[in-house]
Amino acid sequence: MAKPTATPLPIPGVSVSIVTEEKTVPVTHTATIKAAPIPPAERKARTAELLDRAIHLTGPERDVLIDEVIVINIPVARSLAARYRNRGQSQDELEQVACLALTRAVQAFDPERGDDLLVFAVPSILGELKRHFRSAAWVVRPPRRIQEFRPRLVAAEEDLSQRLGRPASAAELAVELEAPIEEVEEAMSCGDLAHGASLDEPVVADGSPRSELLPTIDPGFEQSEAVAMLGPACRGLKARDRKILRMRFYEQFTQQEIADELGVTQVQVSRLLQRIFTDLRRSIGEDPTSHAA
Repeated sequence: MAKPTATPLPIPGVSVSIVTEEKTVPVTHTATIKAAPIPPAERKARTAELLDRAIHLTGPERDVLIDEVIVINIPVARSLAARYRNRGQSQDELEQVACLALTRAVQAFDPERGDDLLVFAVPSILGELKRHFRSAAWVVRPPRRIQEFRPRLVAAEEDLSQRLGRPASAAELAVELEAPIEEVEEAMSCGDLAHGASLDEPVVADGSPRSELLPTIDPGFEQSEAVAMLGPACRGLKARDRKILRMRFYEQFTQQEIADELGVTQVQVSRLLQRIFTDLRRSIGEDPTSHAA
């Protein structure tokens, strides 16, 4: 017979190792307790018995009983965690969240208010799992109302698809959930926000990666930005300066041709252009000296 293997289960305050074949686990203390799933009625009775005994104890003796309560109810926590599988979070992580919530629920449970631990623990575990998804499972986080609505939407989609034999429409889902169709459509559009898509993932028939669908920078974008910034500055120039700029950059005159048109020398035109550039840089908030040759 193969030697049993122990799987560590990290739960704060409870250090246990579940032995799958011997069906026993050593806990932090000296007790050895059953770890295999037990029938619900037996689990409920055993849990109530242990909690009733723990009320009258303190210190290590009470901790032993609380540890046993946690361990025999771990299958319940795992079952609740399994409801959220295949939603972008690993099963191990979901079980960890559920077991932590179970531990806190057991430690906070007051047997004097009722003998069924799970009536108190199950809502606590489910609430912790939902909070985990709200805080950690979204790459892009939608509004909270949509986060809380999506689980109902997913369940309704699966149910209606089976009944109708085809994917349900947004209108049919809205009737099923008694919700506005706008809210249903918004929740449906958020379906991909929990998962990041790889840029290397093929998205078309020829196998081209998603990165090839990303837009490129328009060559005229920077020019448009410059025109938008320089427009007001140019309008503030003198008429002669605007004429020089028009001849140089729009009509593509050489400096000598501009000089002939104005009746000055080419050197003077060069100086005029430098002075105009300085005025423009000052108008748009740049330091003219930083562009000095």
